Amino acid sequence: MSENIAALVNSENKGDRITALNLLREIEPAIAFGYIKQLVTDTNTRVRYAAVSQLATLGSQDLSESLTILRDRLINDSEPDVQAAAADAIGALKLTDAFDDLQNLYDTTPEWLVQFSIVAALGELGDPRGLKLLQIALTNETSLVQTAAIGSIGELGDRSGVESLISFVANPDWQIRYQLARALRNLGGDLAAENLAILATDEVEQVAKEARG
Repeated sequence: MSENIAALVNSENKGDRITALNLLREIEPAIAFGYIKQLVTDTNTRVRYAAVSQLATLGSQDLSESLTILRDRLINDSEPDVQAAAADAIGALKLTDAFDDLQNLYDTTPEWLVQFSIVAALGELGDPRGLKLLQIALTNETSLVQTAAIGSIGELGDRSGVESLISFVANPDWQIRYQLARALRNLGGDLAAENLAILATDEVEQVAKEARG
């Protein structure tokens, strides 16, 4: 199969290269990693996106090289979708050395999707430096970014983040309140408990159930 994949990876046909990406899931990860490195800089956006996305798992074959690849795609790729996929993979692989790159891109990108992926990645990354950026993201004009920030603060587990979350208890978006309940349960402490008690009586059952645990 490896010879067939090599031919598909090097094909001028976009469809062949996408087929190759699907076949990479069926071979040894170490071999697949060698091919994926070629496809992350493909001329086609869809191919690059799929290749970078697969690095979230294949990247564990060589974390140092994956860090180099993902930082390059995060900073230099022309497509927001690929940048977002790079942020996702950085979070999945817990590549904390890319923290400054994530922070800088969040501050400079006009793309909410990229910001969303960065914020979600910070929760997976588990780096305590992320709390400050996540608190800034709570004021983002896009509710999906706010929701991701609430979730990531909960994942970080730093109780000093609770105070910045409690203003969302009365947020009109029930999905934000649901994520808030989950985050507060993860964080714990007296202030979290006080606000969980409020959310436990929420008019939306999913929110109340999550707050009650």
